[in-house]
Amino acid sequence: MEPRERVQRLIAAAELYAAAVSSAYDEVVEQVVARVADAGSLGKLDLGALSAWKRLRADTPWMARLMSCPEQDVRRHTQRAVAAAQDESRTVSEAAAAARSALTPLPGFSNGDALASVVCFVAAPMRLAVYDSRAHSGLRRLGLVLDDQPGRYGRYLALVEQCRDELAGQGHQWSARQVDLALYQVGGQKKR
Repeated sequence: MEPRERVQRLIAAAELYAAAVSSAYDEVVEQVVARVADAGSLGKLDLGALSAWKRLRADTPWMARLMSCPEQDVRRHTQRAVAAAQDESRTVSEAAAAARSALTPLPGFSNGDALASVVCFVAAPMRLAVYDSRAHSGLRRLGLVLDDQPGRYGRYLALVEQCRDELAGQGHQWSARQVDLALYQVGGQKKR
């Protein structure tokens, strides 16, 4: 798919998303962003709030193991993730990969990128984006390939940045979050 067509589809998807989703939906994320800005880390309360926002099940073995971790251990790992996400000496994709990697020791964060990406996003909301399977499908539908090998979140952010560059080339200044929301919408649409 050509960049011009990809940009048109992203713009249309963003408009559909804005019409379908309440502006209040991200209030929980905004509150956690403020808490991270103050504390420099996330605690179990923050992770629980993000799990609910991401609509993950809380009655799973990994959640029980996470809740059994001492708060200081959770904060130590999330503090490393926050520092990596905010490291301006790294490219966006490098910062995303390092932040994601810092979370790996925590229960529930060794596999999958959905919740981990939200933690990384709230650490650096002006830089990073949220990953999920629908956004992944959205990339594929726009002709962009993202494999499921380890390090996927960093590669995802590289593709989000590619979309941002293509949008900017056509006069649209979007945040990474705006791109991920449009990708989410594209990924949920019926195939054309």
